[in-house]
Amino acid sequence: MRRLRLPNTPQLDALARAAGELYSAVVVDFWRTVRKRGIWLKPSSMMRWHTSNQLHAHSADAVVQSFYAALKSWRKRRKTDPQAKPPYRRRRYFRVQWKSSAIRVREGTLILSNGRGNTPLVVPWPWEAPVLVELGWTGTDYELRAVYSRPAAEPVAEGGVAGADLGEVHLAVVYDGERTTIYNGRELRAKRQHQNKLKAHLAAKQSRMRKGSRRWRKLRRSKQKQLRKLENQIWDILHKQTTALVSTLHERGVQTVVIGDVRDLRKRVDYGPAANQRIHQMVTGRVRWLITYKAEQLGMRVVLQDESYTSQECPRCGSRHKPRGREYTCLVCGFRFHRDGVGAVNIRRKYLGLGPVVGVMASPTGVRWHPHQRTCVARDKRERIPAL
Repeated sequence: MRRLRLPNTPQLDALARAAGELYSAVVVDFWRTVRKRGIWLKPSSMMRWHTSNQLHAHSADAVVQSFYAALKSWRKRRKTDPQAKPPYRRRRYFRVQWKSSAIRVREGTLILSNGRGNTPLVVPWPWEAPVLVELGWTGTDYELRAVYSRPAAEPVAEGGVAGADLGEVHLAVVYDGERTTIYNGRELRAKRQHQNKLKAHLAAKQSRMRKGSRRWRKLRRSKQKQLRKLENQIWDILHKQTTALVSTLHERGVQTVVIGDVRDLRKRVDYGPAANQRIHQMVTGRVRWLITYKAEQLGMRVVLQDESYTSQECPRCGSRHKPRGREYTCLVCGFRFHRDGVGAVNIRRKYLGLGPVVGVMASPTGVRWHPHQRTCVARDKRERIPAL
C-alpha cells in the first residue's frame, strides 16, 4: 500500500460529498424499506436502484458495498454485544474508491475516472498502477491510499520476525529473537495527564460563564488553542518513537512485525474509574497505524496476533500467573524478565509456533523520546512522494 497526502481542492470536496450523498440515500432507503415493507434488500438490488452522476459506476457500487459490509459487521458483533448498533447515520462526506477499471497510469500521472462526462482526478504518480485506490479524510487534508495485489506470502524465517506488545505505560516493547527494546511512553502519559487536567480546569471555568458571552467565547478559543498544541505534541512523540522502532527493526533485517491485537481490550476489562480512563485513552490504534504504514514503506509486513495471556505465561515453562509490578517472576521455574518483554516474546512465539525459551535472555534496552529524533523513516530517494 502507498499513501499520498493531497491538499484540499473543490474537486476532492465534490467527490467526497457525492459519495456521502449516495451513502445517505442508501441508508435511508434501506431502513425505510425494512420498516414499511419488512424486506431486506440485497446489495445487487440497491446497486441497480442507486447510482451517481458524479462518480464512476464501480465507485458508486463500492459505496453501496461499504454499507452492506458495515451491516454484516453489525450482525456478527451483536451476537456478543447486545448494545451494538447497526449503520443508520447519514454521511455528509464519505470515502471514494476506484477499482482497476477506473485506474490508469500514463507518463508519471495517476488518472482516476469519475464516469463519462466528468473530469477525472489526476495525481502525479511515479509508481506502477495499483488495483484499488481510496480517497479518505485524515482530519486536516485528504489522503490517497493505493493498494497493490501481492502474491501469497511465503513462510518467513524465524530470524525475520519481531513481536511487539503495545501498552499504556510503555508505547511498545519489541522482541526480534535476540534483543528486547522498550520504547518508553512516560512522556506521552505526562502529556495525557496534563491534557485531562487542563480540560477539567477550563471546563469548570467555562461553566461559571454565560454561554455565548464574550468571555465565554474568548475562553473557548484559548481552550482550543491549548488543546491543539497538546495534541500536536502527542503526535510528535508517537511519530518519533514509531520511526525509531521501525528503523531499528529494518536495520536488524526484520521482515515481519507481529503486533498483539488489543482492539477489544476496552470491552474486556474493568479496573475502576482511574485505570479505566487510562485504558480508554490508550493510543494503541494510532501506534499500530503508524507502525503499519512506516513498515510497509520499507517493504516489511505487519500482522496482528491474539495477545491473550501473553503477559501472564512464562516463556520457559508455560505456567501462568498474573504479575505484579513491571517485572515478571515465574513462581514455578524462577524465570525473571520485564513484564512487557514477556508479552512481546510470547506474541512472537505464538505467531511462529515455537517452543519454550532456552537459556538466559539479554536485558532489555530502553529508548526514550527526545525532541531531536527523526519523524520519517529513511527511504530511497526514488521513493519520495512528488510535490503537487
